[in-house]
Amino acid sequence: MLGENEYLRSIQNFETVRVEMVCHGNICRSPMAAAILHGKSLTISSPNFVVTSSGTSAYHQGEPAHPLSQKVWEKYGFDYRHRSQPFSRQSFLDTDLILVADQTNRAQILNATTNTADKAKVFMLREFDPALAHIHPTSPDADDLAIPDPWGFEIDAYELVYLQIEKAVDGMIDFFTKGR
Repeated sequence: MLGENEYLRSIQNFETVRVEMVCHGNICRSPMAAAILHGKSLTISSPNFVVTSSGTSAYHQGEPAHPLSQKVWEKYGFDYRHRSQPFSRQSFLDTDLILVADQTNRAQILNATTNTADKAKVFMLREFDPALAHIHPTSPDADDLAIPDPWGFEIDAYELVYLQIEKAVDGMIDFFTKGR
């Protein structure tokens, strides 16, 4: 499905792809996704991924990543520093893709859009997971695209989130490196 998306095809050959990862508090899922994409992008020559992250809530503004989230991405060899920030409408101008963790995040970001160009940039991160690429975010199976919020759970929940994000990030990198 993603390969048929007109907007994605239009940016597929960009030399630099600017990506913003979004979750609720910007301390668990989106910084982990940013850490994974940042780290993996260092191993490819093109495109250059510039990655940021934010939250739909400003509750944790200025805080570092959740210790368990950071522990998991560091366990897998990713070095990434993070401070939480709320999503800003400026991101529609500053990024090529806005990748959200769940349906609530998606709805909040889409509600902040003012035009179809902004809406075209918003995707569920797991739409890039090849095993889930057949699921549209408005279909009855859309909940399968959600990355569960591990906040308040033990490290095994963060490990599960890591695996889900990694599959999606790998799929996204494959999408953008195909044919280069």
